[in-house]
Amino acid sequence: MAVAGDPRRLYRLAQKGQLCALREELRGAGGVGCVGPAGDTLLHCAARHGHRDMLAYLVESWDMDIEAANRDYKRPLHEAASMGHRDCVRYLLGRGASVDCLKKADWTPLMMACTRRNLEVIRDLVEHGANPLLKNKDGWNSVHIASREGDPVILQYLLAVCPDAWKTESKVGRTPLHTAAMHGCLEAVKVLLKRCQYQPDCRDRCGSTPLMDALQCGHIDVARLLLEQHQASTSAQDSLGAQAIHRAALTGQNEAIRFLVSELGTDVDVRAAGHLTALHYAAKPCTWPARASTRPVWRCSCGPGC
Repeated sequence: MAVAGDPRRLYRLAQKGQLCALREELRGAGGVGCVGPAGDTLLHCAARHGHRDMLAYLVESWDMDIEAANRDYKRPLHEAASMGHRDCVRYLLGRGASVDCLKKADWTPLMMACTRRNLEVIRDLVEHGANPLLKNKDGWNSVHIASREGDPVILQYLLAVCPDAWKTESKVGRTPLHTAAMHGCLEAVKVLLKRCQYQPDCRDRCGSTPLMDALQCGHIDVARLLLEQHQASTSAQDSLGAQAIHRAALTGQNEAIRFLVSELGTDVDVRAAGHLTALHYAAKPCTWPARASTRPVWRCSCGPGC
C-alpha cells in the first residue's frame, strides 16, 4: 500500500499533471516538504512539464516558493522557459518571479528560452524586463545563443529590442557571427551581416575568423555568403599561421577543400607556421570525416566557446 506523501509518487503525479490525485496525496501528507533527487521541488517538476494549473495550486494553496532553487540553482522559471511552456512562464512572471535569476554557469531564463527558439516566451521575458545583454560564465549573451540555434526571427527580435546586443564577445573573443558560421546557420548569418557591423575577418583569441569556422565545419553556403557579402579573406591567418584551407584539411572537409582550390584558386601548397601545408594538416591524427550537418568536435586551443 502506497504511503501518503511518498516523494516518488508525488513527483510522478506532478510529471503527469494529475492534479486531483496530487491534491489528495498532499492533503493526506499534510505538506509539500519533499525534495527530488536533484533538489527539485514539485514546482520545478510542474514547470518543466508545462502544468500551469498545478503550478497555481502549489503556489496558491500551499504557498510554495517560486524562487526555490535546485542543486543547479535552477528556479521554476528556468524550467518553464527552457521547455517553452508559455503559460507557466506567464504565470510565474505574474506572481513576481525574478526574471533574470541565474542558474549554474550564470544562465538566465531568457538564455534558456533562446535554446528553444520560442519567440513568444522570449518576448514575454523581455517585456517583463529580461536583459539580453547579460552574459553567462563563458561570456555568451542571448544573441550568441540565438545565433547558435539559427532562428532568424528570434535574432531580429533581440536586435530590435536591444540594438547593441551584437557588440559582444565570449571569453575567448568569439562573436555571434563566429557562432552562427560554425554551426552552419545560414539565415542567422544573413541577419547578422545585414543588421550588425562586424569587421571582415574579425578574429577570436586564437585568430579564427567566421570564414575559417564555416569551412572547417563544411558549411560552404555560409562561406560563400561571407565571401560575397562580407569581403572575407581566404588567406587570413589564425594565431598559428593557418589559413582556411589548413583548417578545412585538419577536420577532413573534402568539399570545403575542393571549393577553396577549384572555385577560388587557393594554393593547395600554401604553408602555415612551421612550414606545414594542408596535406600535413590532413595527416594529423585528429582528422576525421566529419559531415557538414554535425556539430563540430574541434575546439580552439585557447579555450572553450563556440
